[in-house]
Amino acid sequence: MTVLAGIGFTAPWILLGLLTLPILWLILRAVPPAPIRRLFPAVTLLLGLKDDESVSDRTPWWLLLLRMLAAAAIIIGLAGPVLNPSRDETGSGPLLLVLDASWAGATRWSATLDQIDAQLTEAGRAGRPVSILSLTEPEPPVFQAAESWRGRLPGLIPMPWQPTEEQLGQAIEMLDQVEGGFDTHWFSDRLSYSAHDQVLAALQSRGEVTVYQSQFPVMAVLPATYQDGVIQLAVQRSEPGPASNVTVLAQGRDPAGAMRVLQSTEVEFESGATQAQVDLALPSELRARITRFEIQGQRSAGTVTLTDDSLRRREVALIAGSLNREGLELLSPLHYLTQVLIPTADFVEGGLLEVLPANPDVIVLADVAKLSDAEQSGLVEWVEQGGLLLRFAGPRMAASDLGRDEEDTLLPVRLRSGGRSVGGAMSWGEAKGLAPFTEGSPFYGLQIPEDVSVTTQVMAQPDPNLADRVIASLSDGTPLVTRKALGLGQVVLFHVTADAEWSSLPLSGLFVEMLDRLAVASAAKSRQETQLQGTTWEPIQILDGFGSLSDAGNLSGVDGVELVSGKIGPDLRPGLYESGKQKLALNVLSEEDVLAPIVWPSDVPIKGQEISTETPVGGILLSLALLLLTVDVIASLALSGRLGLARAAAVALGALFLVPEAYAQTAQENAFAVESTQELVLAHVLTGNTQVDDVAQAGMRGLAQTLYYRTSVEPAQPIGVDLERDELAFFPLLYWPITPDQPQPSAEAYAKLNNYLRSGGMILFDTRDADIAGFGASSPNGRKLQQLAAPLNIPALEPVPRDHVLTRAFYLLQDFPGRYSGTEVWVEAAPLDAEQIEGMPFRNLNDNVTPVVIGGNDWASAWAVDRNGQSLLPVGRGYAGERQRELANRFGVNLVMHVLTGNYKSDQVHVPALLDRLGQ
Repeated sequence: MTVLAGIGFTAPWILLGLLTLPILWLILRAVPPAPIRRLFPAVTLLLGLKDDESVSDRTPWWLLLLRMLAAAAIIIGLAGPVLNPSRDETGSGPLLLVLDASWAGATRWSATLDQIDAQLTEAGRAGRPVSILSLTEPEPPVFQAAESWRGRLPGLIPMPWQPTEEQLGQAIEMLDQVEGGFDTHWFSDRLSYSAHDQVLAALQSRGEVTVYQSQFPVMAVLPATYQDGVIQLAVQRSEPGPASNVTVLAQGRDPAGAMRVLQSTEVEFESGATQAQVDLALPSELRARITRFEIQGQRSAGTVTLTDDSLRRREVALIAGSLNREGLELLSPLHYLTQVLIPTADFVEGGLLEVLPANPDVIVLADVAKLSDAEQSGLVEWVEQGGLLLRFAGPRMAASDLGRDEEDTLLPVRLRSGGRSVGGAMSWGEAKGLAPFTEGSPFYGLQIPEDVSVTTQVMAQPDPNLADRVIASLSDGTPLVTRKALGLGQVVLFHVTADAEWSSLPLSGLFVEMLDRLAVASAAKSRQETQLQGTTWEPIQILDGFGSLSDAGNLSGVDGVELVSGKIGPDLRPGLYESGKQKLALNVLSEEDVLAPIVWPSDVPIKGQEISTETPVGGILLSLALLLLTVDVIASLALSGRLGLARAAAVALGALFLVPEAYAQTAQENAFAVESTQELVLAHVLTGNTQVDDVAQAGMRGLAQTLYYRTSVEPAQPIGVDLERDELAFFPLLYWPITPDQPQPSAEAYAKLNNYLRSGGMILFDTRDADIAGFGASSPNGRKLQQLAAPLNIPALEPVPRDHVLTRAFYLLQDFPGRYSGTEVWVEAAPLDAEQIEGMPFRNLNDNVTPVVIGGNDWASAWAVDRNGQSLLPVGRGYAGERQRELANRFGVNLVMHVLTGNYKSDQVHVPALLDRLGQ
């Protein structure tokens, strides 16, 4: 493209035609030779007469100027003028577009695709063959015409991992196999990774390398941790910058099961800092509902951190010493503990040897002094594997010799014989209060009520390690709560009873907060290799590059050690994993990860991702030339006396405004009608979102291709329908993808839609949100569908019953997946009087076609193919994904067959009566 005076020209050589304008000017000004004068006597009869209309012997200057402007507009318009042209150097020869295509670029992925599209346009103009290489999914580069890559752009998506060393090694081997040189445009995600320099060296050895990357740093949130009663969240940015704030949203399910934003908090970056942290204090019930944290305004797997069992309800086993006081069972030492833990924990019932195989998070022993050898060894092994043993003192513990001469394995300190009694009639002194919690204590920051006092306790021996194990003490310094680590777990001892016999602590709100901090913080077991050895974890849901969860399909299980020590990649995807009753969240980043910005060599030019939208104006100039020529014709007729001025003005107005518009509109409507009725045409509703509309067009193309090869139906090319302008009666089926920002149709459009539904047409509403919410109002798409469908005359709906014709119109189906699966599909409800005839597997339904089908499985993405018939977008993974795509195609075939033939297969219920009438 040649740029002149800020305007680009795709065919600049045509501008040479402007040099002919002076010659054209002289030709138009040429005057024919003057006529020979001859005397004719009869002319004297005409002397004195005046001619009201005169004809000029020369073309007026203003008409010449009009013609020159028309000619110049034609020449410039044919030269392909473009406003805001791209100023990148086009170059020559093959061009390789390299993409990091990791989660770090997902937030600005649409801008990356726009820039790739612009570069494909430039390469197409220059005749350069192009190939695209994604480092997170490397495939051998194949250089083709730039236009052939446009249809594949929707299939380019970022992956939830950075390029691995294995993938980069494969990419280098593929580059070595390419013959000849090529230039490279590298779309970087701004993050550094290993083997990056080797790939750059391989590319530079073949030609010039230019880097395109955003000017904004990459943002990420680290896994949430729970310590000292608060959720700790850390947010990172790849590069230091000025002070700024980001909003972190805590999302989870409300009591009705719908996804909601449960809490939001601001995280503040100090000037020059790359990490910021915030503490989030939430009630235990609300905390247990949280499923993910994400940075508002960011859309990538790195800005999302999933939660697992660490923030959810704990499993607690409560075991107390035997009661010897007949008739006082209601005074059980477990009563207060039970009341405290009911809102936040699930209880495991049974004896100690019975609950240990269930592997609870916490075991509470209330005044249990003696354990059998089997109980002792089993309990020690359980604690060492990461459990929390919470013990309470009592009369039995005080009277026993437990931990007297040497420290017991299941006690944090040695104990003195007997106990200590204060504040009673037979004791010295008064009841003791609690001392403020020290900074190293898990109870630090809790407010101590003034009415909490202790009258009796068991005493700890003054050993050298006693001070390090005290986490709460009385006002006189006597230990109240002690703790020690044992393997991966810990043992905590309250030196008072779990009931109100020795202290008023169990009656206070402080007791609730202390248990909450201990039970929840300690039950969130650290996932270490030694703990997970020999375990296998099955993936439940996996994250994509944009941070959305989808079903894991048939992904194989992962070894526990590999799960915590392996590298995120195509064989170990981030998401939720399950082993037995335990769930583990594998996030893109770990707690130790640090975002490192990439550093490019000085000889590599770096450009931003800002692109200027090119605006072709050739059509406008050609239209202007046509307008000027029309005015020229009218002016010439007027000057020659063949049109009066008034008539000329009327003709000009009609020619310029009324006739072309009416003619164009009529011609356009006729062409649309002819195109829509020559063959069966599948149509989709235009939403205004280019990417969604392109996928819908490709999806209808793929469904038409499937119908052509598998049935007698031979559809033509699909059409995008504008509800405000186009006639709907030509189409048996409309596919309507829902986007949150598509405009509300006008009243006239709704009138056409209702007439369409009443006349036998069908609309397939697709909210495309089954991966996050399923069909319903729990997502922006679901809420938008409610707004769009409110003015429509839609009958009562029900999930597709097992005997509906959609399950057998062509293929036998039981579910109707698209790119996603697992959500219900809704159709018109069957009549109340529909009954199943004896001996038939389905009911006697009428022949009406359901006017609407509603779901959220994103069928168009599963049907979508490019112009070569290749699938555009991935569905699942491996064989299971291809099987799901096949079921989606079968559903599309059944849907079209149902539209074209109605419930004809339900007429089989009349077969016995017909055979009886025929005497068979």
